[in-house]
Amino acid sequence: MSKTDEQSGSTFLDTIKTLLVAGIIAISFRSVVAEPFNIPSGSMIPTLLVGDYLFVSKYSYGYSRYSFPFGVAPISGRIFEDAPQRGDVAVFRLPSNPSVDYIKRVVGLPGDVVQVRQGVLYLNDKPVNRRLIGTVQPTGYQSTADSIFRETFPDGHEHIIKEVNDIQLFDNTPAFTVPDGHFFMMGDNRDNSRDSRSSSVGVVPLENFIGKAQFIFFSMDQSARIWEIWKWPAALRFSRIGSTIE
Repeated sequence: MSKTDEQSGSTFLDTIKTLLVAGIIAISFRSVVAEPFNIPSGSMIPTLLVGDYLFVSKYSYGYSRYSFPFGVAPISGRIFEDAPQRGDVAVFRLPSNPSVDYIKRVVGLPGDVVQVRQGVLYLNDKPVNRRLIGTVQPTGYQSTADSIFRETFPDGHEHIIKEVNDIQLFDNTPAFTVPDGHFFMMGDNRDNSRDSRSSSVGVVPLENFIGKAQFIFFSMDQSARIWEIWKWPAALRFSRIGSTIE
């Protein structure tokens, strides 16, 4: 083998080593520190919009097997556990299909009784305060304006929700008692969210939580695809970039 061949082989091996190290660092960061997620649906409007890209902190609730790629980590339950708090916007694995990621707001904690009556959320038989702060004009198939409310949890946590009206499918529900080690999740777009009010989702075990949504690092409306860079100037929602998620 010539000296040139030896140098080429050494360069190739160095490149492979560099790529492997970079891959391990990227996977470790994604598994332990933070993971990017994008919002594909409108179930969290007005808090999160379709086309928002956000970072989810993996350390907020500790780690389970779902914290790692493909759920291959040999972890039973959670380690370094720190339970989600009411009002957190969290990413979790759908209990009925753990290959699917969902993002919703934590509404009910273990032991809580959660119910919706005529569109108003009740926690432990007490109504959660909601105050009308505006309306969104109808678009497309809609014939009436949506209402925007500021909802305040008993501990003072405030967030914004959207309602079509108070006579939709999930505006009157049975009373759900949240089991130990589980959480009741709801979307902020209350009349357009498949969440714990639906039997297809149900309450979410702590093990299924991936992390807490922290801030939006990129946001683009639907007038451009992510690879259509030439359309970004018109599609970027600059006011949302860098905003924290309340």
